[in-house]
Amino acid sequence: MKIAVIKYNSGNVQSVLYALERLGANAELTDDPEKILKADKVIFPGQGEASTAMTYLKARKLDQLIREIKQPFLGVCLGLQLLCEHSEENNTDCLGIFPVKVKRFIPENSQEFKVPHVGWNELENLADNPLLKNLPDTQFLYYVHSFYAELSEATIATTHYIHDFTAILHRDNYWAIQAHPEKSSTVGEKLLSNFLSI
Repeated sequence: MKIAVIKYNSGNVQSVLYALERLGANAELTDDPEKILKADKVIFPGQGEASTAMTYLKARKLDQLIREIKQPFLGVCLGLQLLCEHSEENNTDCLGIFPVKVKRFIPENSQEFKVPHVGWNELENLADNPLLKNLPDTQFLYYVHSFYAELSEATIATTHYIHDFTAILHRDNYWAIQAHPEKSSTVGEKLLSNFLSI
């Protein structure tokens, strides 16, 4: 099985590659359209800023490529947000795979809630979905983000910080996780393993 990890000038890609290596996956970091389209699975990870990332994708026509992919596709963190319709981060139009808006966290009580949301938090309201099969009983993931995807029909798991937000999305052959599975111990490893099995 060949895994293409999309290269698009974003941070945190190396830790995803290490996590896939630990699972025995043959993963390659690439922005080559041919390699991406020929891969068995595609992962779209990253940390960074939405408008800069979209500019990079458009310059290389990766925005169109991502919309055409037929194989299982997983967005992670910024990758989830870019798969949505629009982000409040620099008023950015995104890829529109999920008809969902991405909004900035606004702390209701600045002493209790800090932005960005950083640290471990629990997955809740899990749907029956192959990505969520046989997770460990305690389902905590590691988050680092200032923006969140609204709840929608595509939401298959939520997390609560200030309010409920989308933790995981699914539509057709596209899945996306807001947290960092590569930094989330056994739960994150199981999510990645489940994706590789889809």
